[in-house]
Amino acid sequence: MKPSVLIIYTGGTIGMKVDPHDQVLKPFDFSQIHDAVPELGKFSLHIDTHTFSKLIDSSDIEPSVWCQLACIIRDNYDSYDGFVVLHGTDTMAYSASALSFMLDGLAKPVVFTGSQLPIGAPRTDGRENLISAVEIASAKNEDGSARVPEVCIFFGEQLMRGNRTTKANAESFRAFVSPNCPPLASSGINIRYDDRVIRLPETPNAALSVNLGLDTRVSILKIHPGITPQVVKNILLGPETRAVIIETYGAGNAPSKEWFLDTVREAAAMGKLLVNITQCPAGAVDMDLYATGKNMKDAGVISGHDSTTEAMLAKLFHLLGSGLDAESIKQALERDLKGEITVMHACE
Repeated sequence: MKPSVLIIYTGGTIGMKVDPHDQVLKPFDFSQIHDAVPELGKFSLHIDTHTFSKLIDSSDIEPSVWCQLACIIRDNYDSYDGFVVLHGTDTMAYSASALSFMLDGLAKPVVFTGSQLPIGAPRTDGRENLISAVEIASAKNEDGSARVPEVCIFFGEQLMRGNRTTKANAESFRAFVSPNCPPLASSGINIRYDDRVIRLPETPNAALSVNLGLDTRVSILKIHPGITPQVVKNILLGPETRAVIIETYGAGNAPSKEWFLDTVREAAAMGKLLVNITQCPAGAVDMDLYATGKNMKDAGVISGHDSTTEAMLAKLFHLLGSGLDAESIKQALERDLKGEITVMHACE
């Protein structure tokens, strides 16, 4: 039987094509995918498509879209060997991170991709990204198991773990980077997979389950020179906020001024979860390295290790919506749940 792949088009640049009559960009009909990308016909695959009834611009992505995506994958899970999600680039890393936590027991590829230029443009990167994503989504090991049973992003010749990826360039065809975890695969003449990095299912034959409970009462505080006490208080002490991601300098450093630490202590005493993430593109938080970081730790801030902001946001949405008590959530934040932080011998 031929491997089968479901392409899910949510919206975004990749699905746009110039109308020959009025020369205006319009959504492409993905039911005609083989006409637009005939190279797909060279694979011995069965390909179906699912297009959102209302296409969504990447900037308008909301958690409800993640739930819709997760349900589409769940409802079609037994019918396909892999899934390709076509998505706008601006929030792709957020969506891939969210799906990685929402899909439990995943043993098949879910490959996000998109493009910087519409699929109908002469120099589009969309065609190569789509072809490679489909090939990866259908790839199997000799024993019939999926080659990459993870939520991933394929872009610019690299396959990256979805929750380790961030958009770093608005113009380059290599728009995404994964600074703290090497690629799962790279494409050239052939697609070269790195088995040292690819995560395998903890329970290979487990049934897929979908976690739709998301609590989005999370804020982000980016530390910067000149930040004022009122700004910090508004974010850390906001009545509708259950957790705050604090984007700090370097290895997790923040102001040592007493007003700042007092506000952090007050937020922690209110039961808010405070997580420290570095602003640096690469590297990890180590709050024992410098006194300013240790001040944060002593005030009740949890280390986010080398997580991306996108992954930590998704992780908090998931954990806060899971019904766990505060102490269990704190413990889970310190653990690697879906490959989102580096642990010994992982992503080295």
